[in-house]
Parts: sequence; C-alpha cells; structure tokens
Amino acid sequence: MNQPVKRRIGAATRNEWYWGWLLIAPTMLGLLVLNFIPIIQTAYLSFFKSGDFGKGNIYIGWDNYNKLIHDPQVWHAVGNTLLYTLLVVPASVAIAMLVAVLLNGKLVGRSLYRTIYFIPMVAAPAAVTMVWRWMYNQHYGLMNYGLSRVGLPAVNWTTDPRVALISIAIIGIWSVIGYNMVLLLAGLQEIPKDFYEASDIDGASRVRQFFMITLPLVSPTLFFVVVTSVIQAMQVFDVIYMMIDVTNPAYDHTVSLVYLFYNNSFKYSNKGYGSAVVLVLLTLIMIITFFQMRAQKKWVNYM
Repeated sequence: MNQPVKRRIGAATRNEWYWGWLLIAPTMLGLLVLNFIPIIQTAYLSFFKSGDFGKGNIYIGWDNYNKLIHDPQVWHAVGNTLLYTLLVVPASVAIAMLVAVLLNGKLVGRSLYRTIYFIPMVAAPAAVTMVWRWMYNQHYGLMNYGLSRVGLPAVNWTTDPRVALISIAIIGIWSVIGYNMVLLLAGLQEIPKDFYEASDIDGASRVRQFFMITLPLVSPTLFFVVVTSVIQAMQVFDVIYMMIDVTNPAYDHTVSLVYLFYNNSFKYSNKGYGSAVVLVLLTLIMIITFFQMRAQKKWVNYM
C-alpha cells in the first residue's frame, strides 16, 4: 500500500475518532458534572461534621463511618431497602413481561392498554402517593372497604410494622410496570417472526415457544430492565417519605437509606453523616450490579 493511500486511511480514521468523541461529549460532560463530581464531593464531605446551626464543616476523619457501623437505624434502613427491592423487582418484572407478551400478540385495543399501563409513569409521584394514602386509610379507605365487603377485618396498611413495607412495595410495583412493559415490548418486537413460524410447523405450544424462543431472545432487554429496576428500587424515597413520617410506629420497618440520608442531611443538618449513609447505598448498588454483570454470561443470549 502506497503512502497517499495510507495517509487517506489514517485521516479517515482520525476523522471518525473525532466525530465519535464529539457526539458522545455531551453525555460524557453530563455524567461528569451530574454524577462523578457529586460522588467525589459526597465522599469528601463524609469525613466532616456540620458545625453549629448547620454552618461550616469540621473534619472528624472516620468518625461518621464508625458511628454508622454502630447505628441500628442504618442497619434497619439497609434491611428495609434490600427487602423492598426483593419485593418489587421480581414481581414488577414478571408482571411487565406477562403484560408485554399479551400486548405483543393480536389483541383488540392494544394501544389503549399500553397507554393505561404507562399512565403511572407520567403521573406526579406526590399525587399518586396521596391517592394510595387515601386508599390505605384505616377508616374510610378503599382497601379496607373492600375487605369489609367480604367479611375481613380492617388492616392498618401504613402503621402496622408487619404490613407497611408491603403496602409501599405494592405502590412501587404498580408504578413501574408500565415502564418495564414498554421496554420489554420493544425487545419482543425485535424477535424475528421466522422463529415462531418454524416452531408452529414443529407443533410447539405457546408455553414452549415462550420458554424456548421468547425468553432467550428477549434476555438482553430483560437484563437491562432487571439492572435498572434494582437501581431504581434501591433509591426508593418519595413514596416512603409521603406515606411514613418519623413518628409513625412503622418508621423503623420502612425507612430506606435515601430517607435516612434525607433526614440526616436536611432535617438534622448533618450533611457529613448523611453523605456517609448515601455512600453505603452507592456501595450496595455497585456490589449488586457487579454480580449481575457477572451472572449475565449464564443466562443472557445475544443474537
């Protein structure tokens, strides 16, 4: 290959490289400004204690982390956050997958059903939570009214420590089904119809097609949905904040790490300790995501 041709190839490669970086620059800048820099600032702030009346910072080294380790409320928050994630993610993903498969078939009014399922995602979280709070009311709520109609006793949905987290998890499941359904539906529509036609010729049932064709081929989308759902569930705050206050008997059984971070940083003006709490959440998310990335090799199939 002569020198002019090599120069042209080199120039074209550099041109593609420049354009590639130029196109991803806004996203990289956004990640740097909105994610990486705040993480570093939060880690730095976790070694300080706010001064009197929340003014000024006093360096205290590892004292926040030492306090955190011996703080039972932090461990309650860790357990509640993990339990909430365990309640919400499998149920929401499974229901969204079922709905997506049904809406991907020949169903009358598919567009209407898709819109109905997606409405919770566009509704204001505060408004949604207030509606559910009314439904959960012990005296005149819709849930207890339904129980009374079938002869069952009323339930303290938001004040009973044994029930409160499940009540919040129900809201979490209901609110994310539509989003997960849209993502999974997009993945299902990418599956070539030839696979289903060939399986029909072989006499495969719909159930067998689902497990042998649909699940393996939609697994990349399903993996993305699971990872993002776990991250979203681990950051639960607004629903718990609107439903449960610090005087609620179920507070210790429902407080999440983000709620604990909010209370310490903004209510008690101890941003250093709040930063340490939120770094625990970041660590948990990173550990769970790491194992999810490792496990994808065993069940995710890329065509």
